[in-house]
Amino acid sequence: MREAAEALRLTAEDLFSLGISDQIIQEPIGGAHRDPRQAIEAVKAAISSMLSELKSKKPEDLIDERRKKFLKLGSKGLAS
Repeated sequence: MREAAEALRLTAEDLFSLGISDQIIQEPIGGAHRDPRQAIEAVKAAISSMLSELKSKKPEDLIDERRKKFLKLGSKGLAS
């Protein structure tokens, strides 16, 4: 499965470097299924942090940033 994700450029690192995702949330060693509580806490912390950041911005600035982000998505090449 990991090989397929890498071939399709669907790893967390790929999506982050392409600008598709805003952040990578680290999983517990061995994967989220090994320590669901730690995984949940990591997601909670990431969401709280992002919400705090978003609260400090004006709605029109958020809209402009999102628009620019999605317009830029196609500008990064996928070639290795």
